[in-house]
Amino acid sequence: MNGHEIKIVCVAICSKGIEPLLETELDLLGGEIIKQTIGAVRFRGTLRMIYSACLWSRLANRILLELKTFRVDTATQIYDGCSEINWEDHFHLGRTISVDFSGTSGFIKNSLYGSQLVKDAVVDRFRRLTGARPSVDPVESDINILVKLSRGRLSVMLDLSGKSLHRRGYRKVQVNAPLKENLAAAILIRADWPNIAASGGGMIDPMCGSGTLLIEAAMIAADIAPGLMRQRFAFASWSSHDSVIWKEVLREAGDRRRIGLLTLKQQIIGYDIDDRAVSHAKRNIQEIGLQKNISVDIRPISKLAQPKTETGLLITNPPYGQRIGEISSLKLVYQELGQSLQRYFKKWRAAVLSGNEDLARALDLTPFRQYQFSNGSIPCKLLLFEDMRSKSAIISQRINSRLKPNVMTAGSSMIANRLAKNQRRLKPWLKKNDISCYRLYDSDLPEYSAAIDIYGDFIHVQEYAAPPSIEASIAKKRFQELKDAVSNFAPNSMDKTFYKVRSRKHGKTQYAKNANRKCKPIIINEGPARFEINLGNYLDTGIFLDHRKMRRIIATEAAGKRFLNLFCYTASATVMAALHGSSSSLSCDLSNTYIEWSRRNFHLNKLATNRHKLLNVDCMEWLSTQPKDLEYFDVILLDPPTFSNSKKMSVSLDIQRDHETIIRAAANRLAPKGTLFFSNNFRKFKLNHNLTDVYSVEDMRPETLDADFQRNPRVHNTWRIKHKN
Repeated sequence: MNGHEIKIVCVAICSKGIEPLLETELDLLGGEIIKQTIGAVRFRGTLRMIYSACLWSRLANRILLELKTFRVDTATQIYDGCSEINWEDHFHLGRTISVDFSGTSGFIKNSLYGSQLVKDAVVDRFRRLTGARPSVDPVESDINILVKLSRGRLSVMLDLSGKSLHRRGYRKVQVNAPLKENLAAAILIRADWPNIAASGGGMIDPMCGSGTLLIEAAMIAADIAPGLMRQRFAFASWSSHDSVIWKEVLREAGDRRRIGLLTLKQQIIGYDIDDRAVSHAKRNIQEIGLQKNISVDIRPISKLAQPKTETGLLITNPPYGQRIGEISSLKLVYQELGQSLQRYFKKWRAAVLSGNEDLARALDLTPFRQYQFSNGSIPCKLLLFEDMRSKSAIISQRINSRLKPNVMTAGSSMIANRLAKNQRRLKPWLKKNDISCYRLYDSDLPEYSAAIDIYGDFIHVQEYAAPPSIEASIAKKRFQELKDAVSNFAPNSMDKTFYKVRSRKHGKTQYAKNANRKCKPIIINEGPARFEINLGNYLDTGIFLDHRKMRRIIATEAAGKRFLNLFCYTASATVMAALHGSSSSLSCDLSNTYIEWSRRNFHLNKLATNRHKLLNVDCMEWLSTQPKDLEYFDVILLDPPTFSNSKKMSVSLDIQRDHETIIRAAANRLAPKGTLFFSNNFRKFKLNHNLTDVYSVEDMRPETLDADFQRNPRVHNTWRIKHKN
């Protein structure tokens, strides 16, 4: 093979979100781009170009040589197709091999079986040709074969890079949750660091951790190939490897490094409050030989000062509150960072990678651009800032210029602005669907944690109780700002506005009346149904607005069928089902209050109580003790509370702990072709995957979230569950 002329087809693998950057990088390295797909870029290049991609790519995880792609419908076709590949042209018997197989199908149930098929095909071909077989080493092989099965097509590739290219070799020690090196390079490129560096701008990372962003920034600025420290590339074991061309590529990279370091003038600085992190960063910087070009010191965010360079990039990856730290303590860190940017970095660009939108808002800045990335399993946004003016101050100025006499704080102005914005967005949808009861606000601004619902002319405000970490004076101030914003938004509804504080209830208090304010029942309409609600006497109003779409789906499903409503609350779903032709229903709840409330809803809608029955009972106990020959139901709604330890209950209820037991018990009452709708509002809820082995389970959240709840989908979890045929 003439490595200077013949071109081969390869695939560069990368993390999701990096593909466009990788395509540009490969193009600049001399590759001919064929196609960009999710997590990969397919390209064509000479051997020299392929070597350059392995050595110089700051973004790729692997460079793979395409060997064969073909259609497969059986396991035999996988074996036969892989047997036809000329493996002897790619490596000799002295090399050890491994196979990485991904993808499943009706005939490939697991990747281990797929790997075995391909391995057998390879070794059997060598045995037929030579009488001997190559050795298999799944841990440290010379030759790694990657195979992907997707939509009936099998792609067979040879790994030319070896261990992931993000492993540069300089990171000998690290803090918790470090950025991968190629992700760090990607966000630096998105933040326009190459151009900032070329124009002489400086760089600061105020939460540098083990120094990954600092090192990657210096390597970009000094034109250092990221793969120079790697001990081995997999192409060294490939039969078509040309050591002469590789040495040329390597020598050129070494020359560019020497020149780059001589001309590197940028001020690259890292800070961290953790002395251990600073120590790790210094060691990694020394490992790659950049200690003269990068300085690192112990310094908290609050001590950031005016940079010496007039322009530059402040870039950082602060904790998200998922792997490290807690939200309450981290919010102050974000606030201090935002204040420092506003005070000292007005002519700089800032880039913040955040996996928590609530924390990002604490910066009090407006990003001019955002990019989606994935930091491991955590979806993140890279927020870019150039206007370092306070966002809340800008909003306050704009709103207060329209307001007449009452002067609001920056916080109340932000809330008022958000309410007006949400109202404008929802108005066409409300009119089209004839909806008068809806959610207007749900902790859109994390410091003001509340749900604000509109019921015709009435407003219902539930403030979520502040955590113990928030001082009482601060919580009181925020609540007042919330009230000021609501009164400004609806100045004529002050006597029709109800304020409550929501916290976990226990025992009898779960169903106790709210002593803050008395209120007469209000009748609302939802489609053909009429419901009684009470905005003042109880914590909950009598109807769950997020179940609006769910009630319509259940009503359609239950037409002409037997319906069971477990933990029925005020039986709004039963009313809707009955009005749409349910043949019969049984609604169960432990609370006498809710059963009587349900009875009034039945009366409002003129439902026949001989066909639509109410049962005051502990649902968990009822499900576990009823005989198996009891009536079956065609449609069941199971909507338990997140937690309950009522004294009336035989055992406490924790939805995360107990949901599998409850679902299985309810499914025992489900007709063979029936549908069980399971719902809860626990924000951190995770459905037990064991259930999918027994039942057909479909996540309904996308189809049941109406427009007013799409801003905060965590409050609404719904599944459609059926018996497997």
